[in-house]
Amino acid sequence: MRTKRNSKWIMMMTLVLVFILSACGSSTSNTGQAAEDNTNVSSGAEDEMVTYQSDAGEVQVPKNPKRVVDLTAFSTGYFVALDVPVAGATSGAMNNKYIKEQLTAQGTTDLGEQPPTPEQLLALKPDLILVYTGTEGTDKLAQIAPVVQIEYGKRNYKDLMLEMGKLTNREDAAKAWVVKWESQINEIKPKVEAAVGERTVSILNPYDKGLYVFGHNYGRGGEIIYGELGLKAPAKAQAEAIDSGTGWASISIEVLPDYAGDIIYTSPWSGDKSDAKKVYENSLWKNLPAVKANHVFELDPSSDTYNDPVSLEGQLQFITDSLLSASK
Repeated sequence: MRTKRNSKWIMMMTLVLVFILSACGSSTSNTGQAAEDNTNVSSGAEDEMVTYQSDAGEVQVPKNPKRVVDLTAFSTGYFVALDVPVAGATSGAMNNKYIKEQLTAQGTTDLGEQPPTPEQLLALKPDLILVYTGTEGTDKLAQIAPVVQIEYGKRNYKDLMLEMGKLTNREDAAKAWVVKWESQINEIKPKVEAAVGERTVSILNPYDKGLYVFGHNYGRGGEIIYGELGLKAPAKAQAEAIDSGTGWASISIEVLPDYAGDIIYTSPWSGDKSDAKKVYENSLWKNLPAVKANHVFELDPSSDTYNDPVSLEGQLQFITDSLLSASK
């Protein structure tokens, strides 16, 4: 009788133990599933995609890009200004003195001047690639990461800053930069106007066949000198490089005096000093009023060609200082 009772008691305890273990297993399984679900939700939020209207049509892009590859060179400074991580950029951008330190600090890879190979891009694990419209092979790039195409020269730098803010979910930061920039210009402009007066300003780049005369769409301080400070160019330069809407004009050295202002900003084209000597050592150049008055200021051909926000901030200081010094 006692044996039977013991057997029944053992069976009962065994069933209770099985029940407890089963319940624990179910709880563990549910907890694990919940953790997995939470991970998926977190990952999903991290990788949220949104629709962006690029200059080549709609494209799905990460809401908050964290590894951008910029193949345009001239847009890299916008990402720097907006504190967007740049995984890879061209050598031109990497050598721009105004953003070089920031890119180096974040470990940006120098992709050289030639189009990178798929292997190079894959190694960077980009979540967004920026190119100019018309770039070949965008369909192949799109297999690596979402590709946004922008049209070169379509927007001025302020509008492009706001557009980049929209692309990277940093619209407030982009708007704040524009407000701060305009405040700086408003503070500086009266001082510069008083110093320069009615004198004209030219931006001239010697090259192998003559000189390029620049307006306000191609860097070299033009956005500041003409666009923001509203300074005058010589009549012919104004008509051909600014009013025409082209942003630049090509001239022969024989007509140089007609395009040279009272104040000149210059640099060898792309740093080619051998071609520049043809101009700088020519008697027409040496006899220009600006040269004789020591009112010629040298631009940096590796950096001052850029017109992104960070580069413009650096150029503003140089241009302001030089213009004020020209009044003495």
